[in-house]
Amino acid sequence: MSRFVRASKYRHVFGQAAKKEHGYDNVKVSGSAWDTNLVSASGRYISVNWNASGGGAFAILPLPSPFAAVPNFPHKLPDVIPLARSHTAPVLDTDWSPHNDSIVASGGEDGKVMIWKVESSAFEDWGQDHWVPEDFDPVARIDASPRKIGQVLFHPTASNVLASASSEHTVKLWDLADTDRPRSVLTGHSDTIQCLAFNPTGTLIATTCRDKKLRLFDPRVGGEAVRITEAHGGIKGARVVWMGDLDKIATTGFSKMSDRQVSIWEAGGLGNVKTITIDQSAGVVMPFWSDNGILFLAGKGDGNIRYYEYESDLLFALAEHKSPDPQRGICFLPRRALNVSDCEIARAYKVSGSSVEPIAFIVPRKADSFQSDIYPAAASSESSLSASEFFAGKTAPLKLVSLENGAVFNGAQSTFTPSAPAPAPTHVPAPTAFSAPPPVTKAVTMPTHVPQTPVLLRSESAPVPRPASPISESPVILTPPTQVDDEGKTTVLEAEVDRLNSELRAAREKIRNMELQVEGLKANARKAAQALMEA
Repeated sequence: MSRFVRASKYRHVFGQAAKKEHGYDNVKVSGSAWDTNLVSASGRYISVNWNASGGGAFAILPLPSPFAAVPNFPHKLPDVIPLARSHTAPVLDTDWSPHNDSIVASGGEDGKVMIWKVESSAFEDWGQDHWVPEDFDPVARIDASPRKIGQVLFHPTASNVLASASSEHTVKLWDLADTDRPRSVLTGHSDTIQCLAFNPTGTLIATTCRDKKLRLFDPRVGGEAVRITEAHGGIKGARVVWMGDLDKIATTGFSKMSDRQVSIWEAGGLGNVKTITIDQSAGVVMPFWSDNGILFLAGKGDGNIRYYEYESDLLFALAEHKSPDPQRGICFLPRRALNVSDCEIARAYKVSGSSVEPIAFIVPRKADSFQSDIYPAAASSESSLSASEFFAGKTAPLKLVSLENGAVFNGAQSTFTPSAPAPAPTHVPAPTAFSAPPPVTKAVTMPTHVPQTPVLLRSESAPVPRPASPISESPVILTPPTQVDDEGKTTVLEAEVDRLNSELRAAREKIRNMELQVEGLKANARKAAQALMEA
């Protein structure tokens, strides 16, 4: 056995389950057999698919914390509570807007997609003697499909853009300002769509399907996938998640022998980087990515949550949060709402039996100052684009927020760096715990504005002409010298490295956009040729 231990800031991360009175009890979770997470969270609320008679419904509740009880709110829910009840069949999925913590979308077996806005006054006087429960009403209804809607997902950078996946085996993109027709329809799936995920800038969608294939789409071009590959060999549920801005995709699924697996794929050509067998359990594995470089895996029917650190195309097991209570569903809190004063780097909400339990994942440190090395900037609640700009072809980087002071800036390049021994904490004023970043009156703009579209597409039928460029296909990251005597020289060198890295990213981005356009044109040409032949 090696005498050396891999250096990592997250080696000792542990999951801390909340006290029972800090979560919710008497939760009547939906009994639908549809493969869904059952729960979703924003920076202020959670939604839970509810077991309701006379149609479909889901509950909207204030966000519980693993560190304290929800003020003026009962831990044990009353038997009758306000619900979002306008669906005529069970609700299958919900998703909160990343740009407004009070906006949630729902999809159900009735083929409808509905948009709901939560007012904070809805939770006043809960459980009091004079309190009368009043159900929530949707602010928009969309006739999305004649068949069930299995997944709904908001766009990460464009406001009011929503994707829905239906049992028609299509994904439709909607502009919520004009829902008379979908703005784009993604086709080509031959069976049930099991999961979908946007890349960080929303210029690509990855899907997993019961036909065992992983597909990559341009959501604005529509039509069939620009990349397809064989994923996991088993037909049980497969899930997909983008690994931030690392140009990688993670999927979970089953082998032909029903072993549970996790696979890493490079986003350009969907080549398999790594596949790991987890175990032989039967529950679907739900993957969640944190920009700390950590991949969380939670299996349905398991009582444990595994987490791995990704580095150099390898997954290194960190630890495992174990519990005797099996989880039916789980979701993770947006990172901008974490409690940084307690070194909380991720937070899960676990649905188990009739309860919702918060679980904080904590780096064990004793420090009074902000720990910048474990808190890369998080996705901000500010959108980068309007819906019309997005569908017109404009691309913008994700807006990021500093978890130290709430400053918002454009994410021109990754703030994540591979693990290294933790530097000594700097002495700055201790931040106060907060559930969402404070409002910022003026955004801080980074020097460069380079979109982060993590894709490198190549035609399979013929090579795509490229501009003459010495840039390598693989990512090139320049590292500044680690030993420089003069501190001023070090700062200058680091600034120069940042500038060169930005130029390299911009050049690769131009090549990628050209290739993506070529793939879209070829896909349209194939469809036109097929239509002519059929005519």
